[in-house]
Amino acid sequence: MAPARWVLLALLPALVLALGPAGEPRRAPPPEEALEEAEELWSELRSELRGAGLPGDLPELEPECRQLLAAFAEDSAALSACLARRARPVRLCQGCHRLYSSLIARYRGIALAVGNSSESHNCAKSILTSDRLQIVVTLSEFFNETWDTANCANCLKNNSEGLSNSTVEFLDLFNKSLTCFEHNLQGQTIYLSPNNYTEVCKNCNETYRMLNDLYNNLQRMNRQGGESGHSAHLCIDVEDAMNITRKLWSRTFNCSVPCSDTVPVVAVSSFILFLPIVFYLSSFLHSKQKKRILILPKRIQSNASLVNIQEKYS
Repeated sequence: MAPARWVLLALLPALVLALGPAGEPRRAPPPEEALEEAEELWSELRSELRGAGLPGDLPELEPECRQLLAAFAEDSAALSACLARRARPVRLCQGCHRLYSSLIARYRGIALAVGNSSESHNCAKSILTSDRLQIVVTLSEFFNETWDTANCANCLKNNSEGLSNSTVEFLDLFNKSLTCFEHNLQGQTIYLSPNNYTEVCKNCNETYRMLNDLYNNLQRMNRQGGESGHSAHLCIDVEDAMNITRKLWSRTFNCSVPCSDTVPVVAVSSFILFLPIVFYLSSFLHSKQKKRILILPKRIQSNASLVNIQEKYS
């Protein structure tokens, strides 16, 4: 029997189910039942087509490829939920790096996996490039771009197993600063006005200064490659934490950190300002205005005397 007739025979059960007893169209079932019915019909149709010896290039995945796709879907959902939950305040890198590593491993598994049987299709071709939309590739590119934009590699060790030592130290100081802010706020609001945060500025100055110095050191280290080996901005977790702390310190509490280099700067500035005065004063003291004295030669004086004598005797 021709392949086209087998297709018609396979579609006949679906046509019968779609019509009522009198040949009238059947009322549409609920969405859940319709989906289950469609899957059953597709399964029956696929079996009929395979039994008829038709070409096997149908959009059906092998069991191994289907498992890989299901695992990628689960990891994508988990990573999306993690990124959304930790979007504000930003805690993406420290909270989602394990899920991101797992997703990358799943994608590589799809790209490298091949079906067991000789007639099976490559999983990479079936899942990644079999259609124009390429959902799996698009999702993978989205997660990679988000991760790179957040510079999460600068918070992690080279093998991405966990947070780097410098990041752990920074987050520890950050938590201590917030704890200090909260403790001193609770202690002073009873006695002081809400807009006066003198105790916070006084008691938390040392912790905040250490945190700020550590952040500046991390920036300098990161420009040179740093602990993670990536020379770019600091990861978004560290940057957001420092921005929050600085806004609280300067805008909310109206505190300021005295600069430790104030005395040398003032001394050098004063020296530079007084240089012109010193220069002109020294020039005035060491310069002497000499009067020019005209001295006539003796020979001229003698000639003049001789003329006077001659006029006297003449």
